Amino acid sequence: MNQAGKPLKLLLTADTVGGVWTYALDLIKALAPYGTQIALATMGAFLSPLQYEQIKSLSNVVLYESNYKLEWMENPWEEVTAAGEWLLKINQEFKPDLIHLNNLVHGNLNWGKPVIQVVHSCVQSWWQGVKKEAAPESWLTYRHQVTQSLRAAQVVVAPTLTMLEEAETLYGPFHNHLVIHNGRDLGLFRYASKEPFIFSMGRLWDEAKNITLLTQVAAELSWPVLIAGNAQHPVTGKILKFPNVQFLGHLGYAAIADYLSRASIFALPAKYEPFGLSALEAGLSGCALVLGNIPSQKEIWQHTATYVDPNNAEQLKTTLSKLIEDEFIRNIFSYRALNVAQQYSAEQMASEYLDLYQQLL
Repeated sequence: MNQAGKPLKLLLTADTVGGVWTYALDLIKALAPYGTQIALATMGAFLSPLQYEQIKSLSNVVLYESNYKLEWMENPWEEVTAAGEWLLKINQEFKPDLIHLNNLVHGNLNWGKPVIQVVHSCVQSWWQGVKKEAAPESWLTYRHQVTQSLRAAQVVVAPTLTMLEEAETLYGPFHNHLVIHNGRDLGLFRYASKEPFIFSMGRLWDEAKNITLLTQVAAELSWPVLIAGNAQHPVTGKILKFPNVQFLGHLGYAAIADYLSRASIFALPAKYEPFGLSALEAGLSGCALVLGNIPSQKEIWQHTATYVDPNNAEQLKTTLSKLIEDEFIRNIFSYRALNVAQQYSAEQMASEYLDLYQQLL
């Protein structure tokens, strides 16, 4: 409820080309029982037919669609400005009680009401995590714009303490900050009879997800490696093939949930992963987790996953081989992951955001 005792109204931004879309859908759905009405403003690309169907299934959302470039895309700044003007028009029309931004600019617009800005990831921290160096000077405008935006927001939220501390170092200080973990709809995932294969998710060319390391060791593993994603180079169009690896292409949510329910091991030796929705989905499905040894993943999973150096193929091969060979240990890690994953529900996430909304109002 807002201060007038009416249902809370929220302007929520989301991009349609990454994990923020999944986060936004789960949050909107989990906020519905509280009577929250949401204007969802989308950017990055127009919605796919599947995304339209997902929106239609939600009763508490009004869609405002655009394909304005996101701040990390090439030469985006004219469109970022235009998107800001568009968002302010939605603000006037929908009259939300507060603004919840999931992009890293527009926090410093003249909203006239409280602004929450969520740092799901950023180019600067990506560069540090993946390249082990500062982003080049071509990203100075990005850094300046993001800094202005985040410093203007009433509260900056991040899905892990690791991401929050990185953001504060790069762009702070902030007025206020808070960690609210991401969550998933627990009903979408299930534990089924496990089968002898390793599963992963991501594009081969995504340096952060580091799927390449998994393809390098697959031929020496006794179980097949199945990857939801493709091996087609985004520029050349060339499709690479690897022994003992099957690329499944783009899969819908139901197909991913089915593979995860049957997979014994989920492997993602990521170099950069501010939260990790795919690992959460695997945990909810009872997969034994093999993850990159990076602070954010250890923060979430602690002793419930096995960690490997993202640059050490031999260590990844040895770790996977041990889990393949030892069903007892595999089952222990399976149940550990399942227990911890239950803590990260969409309902818990929505409850924490509602507390924050009420405090700001």
